[in-house]
Amino acid sequence: MSQSLKGRSVVVTGGSKGIGKGISRVFALSGAKVAIIARHLD
Repeated sequence: MSQSLKGRSVVVTGGSKGIGKGISRVFALSGAKVAIIARHLD
């Protein structure tokens, strides 16, 4: 992402695999605080 998310918080559901995992990484690399909700602890 080209936009900085520093200081923002996001919640990602389904974040242990696939698209949710990828989105979580992008948000984290953009400076956001990320809360991941998932059925698996992967």
